[in-house]
Amino acid sequence: METRHSHGLEQFCASLEERPGLSILDLAGATQQTISFLTNYGHRLYSDDFVHQLDQAFADGDFYANQSNPLAVGKFLDTALSFPEGTFDGALVWDSLQFLSPQLLQTVVHKLHRVLRPGACMLTFFHAEEKIDTIPTYSYRISDQKTILLAPRGRRKPAQFFNNRSLEKLFQEFASVKFFLTRDHLREVIVRR
Repeated sequence: METRHSHGLEQFCASLEERPGLSILDLAGATQQTISFLTNYGHRLYSDDFVHQLDQAFADGDFYANQSNPLAVGKFLDTALSFPEGTFDGALVWDSLQFLSPQLLQTVVHKLHRVLRPGACMLTFFHAEEKIDTIPTYSYRISDQKTILLAPRGRRKPAQFFNNRSLEKLFQEFASVKFFLTRDHLREVIVRR
């Protein structure tokens, strides 16, 4: 397991200190480290392995072509992020949005906007290096306010690459977008609802 310092996580955690009893969504799936970290703050955690859901819905055949199949997309959207409006005060999205085709990505970002309360903070990652075919994927776990534990999950091809302008456009429904570019070509993004 690797560790990495994260300015984005540090900023996200600062938003959690504002008040106890927040509801946080973690799209990396349930891990004891993250559960312990967030519940020690007095927050409630809802975990969902979003990349696993993507694989279950679209992995049979061409992963990205399947994301254009209305039947498969409908089944996926029935289960993914199926929470009432304004359920969460924060979301740990990690790198999962990179594996969505453009049309499905817009729909998922809109659903995230809907399930987050006004003022909620969202942490998401995007690989910035455009010259590679596949990128490493991880299961993310929070070690402390500034440190993430990364459990490798293999490599996969991203649907597209994002620069700052494309990310601003993607999150245009949100109040603000802040970027942190790391030495290893990872763009950490804090999005505020």
